[in-house]
Amino acid sequence: MDPQPLLDPITQAALRSLRDIATPPPVTWWPQTWGWAVVALLLAVAVALWALTLIRRYRRDAYRREALRLLDEIEPKILHAETRRQAVEDLASVLKRAALAAWPRGEVASLSGGAWVRFLDQHGGDFAGQALERLLDDFEYRASVDRFPSIVWSDIIASARTWIERHDVSA
Repeated sequence: MDPQPLLDPITQAALRSLRDIATPPPVTWWPQTWGWAVVALLLAVAVALWALTLIRRYRRDAYRREALRLLDEIEPKILHAETRRQAVEDLASVLKRAALAAWPRGEVASLSGGAWVRFLDQHGGDFAGQALERLLDDFEYRASVDRFPSIVWSDIIASARTWIERHDVSA
């Protein structure tokens, strides 16, 4: 081993004055000004209100999901002639139950025939469809489900599904 070389006094003084590298403290995630805190708070409130709106809409439309589930059960029955009569009764019941869930009972419960069809038209826009209107209007008085051609039944189910999905409930 070689002996260490002797350093001159100026170099020794310079080496003694060296310090470790100082690293700055880590940057905080907390906003440095109160304005950003307000923006973050407003954003959090907006997200919370948006989430509450979605939850309320989901709960409010529970009757629609249930009616659509029942309509899915009725669809294969209405396409077969031997189960069609009961399926048509079930379809009318599902539509009435959906309306009763959305509107006050006194406004909907007593409707039948032409008044019921007008109600569906008023609150469903053009979604009720002519086949559904004819079925609901004729079925209550004539109960003649066999006079409709078989292709009409899929249109009736589609019209009922569209009305359930899109009817307008004014607040």
